[in-house]
Amino acid sequence: MANLAKFRQVMEDFSKVADFVTVYITEAHPIDGWHIPGNLEVANHKTIEERFAAAKKMLDLEPLDCPVLVDSLTDETNKAYNGLPERLYIVQDGVIVYQGAQGPFGYKLKEVEAWLKDYKGE
Repeated sequence: MANLAKFRQVMEDFSKVADFVTVYITEAHPIDGWHIPGNLEVANHKTIEERFAAAKKMLDLEPLDCPVLVDSLTDETNKAYNGLPERLYIVQDGVIVYQGAQGPFGYKLKEVEAWLKDYKGE
């Protein structure tokens, strides 16, 4: 969640050239798992309703101006994109044109920003 302020800024800066989507996946640091204080305080999701509630809790704490999708309880999106704990992608016309490394260390909004600036012609 620490990166969300910068993510919001990138969304604002490039909203005319890109659509942004966030996918809420399985919780990386649930309170009943490898918990890190200061993160979202939620348990491992046992039902899809719990996952939706966790996504809502995140949005209540850190609102986003983009659609937030919720992964299935079988983690199909997470498996397809290897997203845990967080990851950035740019998809253009159905093709992945940027795939960041896995976060938190591979979560590099500057790379996304540079790609979008190049695409925009800046």
